[in-house]
Amino acid sequence: MAEVQVAPAAAVQQIEITHETGATLGAHDIVGTTFYIALNAMLACTIFFFQERDSVPRQWRKSITVAMLVTGIATWNYLFMKTTWVKTQNSPTVYRYTDWLITVPLQIVEFYLILSACTKCSSGLFYKLLTTSVIMLVGGYLGEIGAISVLCGFCIGMAGWLYIVYEIFAGECAQVSANSGSKAGQSAFNSLRMIVSIGWIIYPLGYYLVYLGPTFSYHSQSVINIVYNLADVVNKGAFGLCIWAAAKMDGKDGLLK
Repeated sequence: MAEVQVAPAAAVQQIEITHETGATLGAHDIVGTTFYIALNAMLACTIFFFQERDSVPRQWRKSITVAMLVTGIATWNYLFMKTTWVKTQNSPTVYRYTDWLITVPLQIVEFYLILSACTKCSSGLFYKLLTTSVIMLVGGYLGEIGAISVLCGFCIGMAGWLYIVYEIFAGECAQVSANSGSKAGQSAFNSLRMIVSIGWIIYPLGYYLVYLGPTFSYHSQSVINIVYNLADVVNKGAFGLCIWAAAKMDGKDGLLK
């Protein structure tokens, strides 16, 4: 009579753990891993900004609050984005834009808040920055969902981004910052405009490669999601940390009020 061999319990458990059903993150899923990394980073930044808000000068607290909102909203959206990717292996485009349509205008508003913390600036500047950032994102979103051509959406998004870059390097924003006389404010402003000009170029580049470039494929979507996730960590987390560092610098200079 043949002898029946029973697999050890540990082996059975290992089989169950490594069996990938699409409901859990697989060991091979590098893209999914970056979703979890971004989620954890956003959560950590949100808690940090919450804890640090009352330790900075009063005029900087709105800026820290907005930084906390940006990473908090991103945390909420990444909860859904990482699940969408793990289960479907498709880009969570709608969830990304529900994040960006709120967090990107908030980040642009940060420029106004930083300038307001150091000097007087017009409310017109606030509305120009806010309106342009919304136009930039709406153009990209309409192109990605097919409401307008992808080329038209790309052009609208690029036009909005280029105007923002002009405003913070040569426009009213740059002039107000230069005349503020605040080292902390100028330090934060310079750091943020480098993030917006260099860090944000990743987003239109990704849009171009996926929808307009010659490399569209399943793998191109994998690559661009990795890039988007890591870019979000820098462009949201580091963005807020630059503001926090400037606020702490202001406090050390005796401006804590």
